[in-house]
Amino acid sequence: MTLDERTTRILRDLVTFAAMAERLVARGKEEYDEDETLRLAAEAILHKIGEAVSRLPDEFLADHPEVPWRAMKATRNIVAHKYEQVDYEILWRGLAVRLPTEMESIRAVIAAEEPAQSTGEETSAG
Repeated sequence: MTLDERTTRILRDLVTFAAMAERLVARGKEEYDEDETLRLAAEAILHKIGEAVSRLPDEFLADHPEVPWRAMKATRNIVAHKYEQVDYEILWRGLAVRLPTEMESIRAVIAAEEPAQSTGEETSAG
């Protein structure tokens, strides 16, 4: 399956959001624990990630079960609608531990599709 432009854009947005998370995590757990602004930033990043995932086509999600799409959307729902259930320790682990692994899977999907897109363009041009 070749990715359409919209899906590719959303996947690249996810990688951008992960880079934001990486910069937040680089500030360290102690600073995160002491700074409510960083904790709110963590919520915002996870909200954006879940929102982006919700915009991906169902067929695409089904074709890539190696990525925990459902968990990403569930985190967004908790952050957006159940603020009283937000556990900042869980959010930290999500950003520091789970998200880098999830993004590697997403980068692999992008990389696997890029040669197919390039090859298709070369074939039609030749």
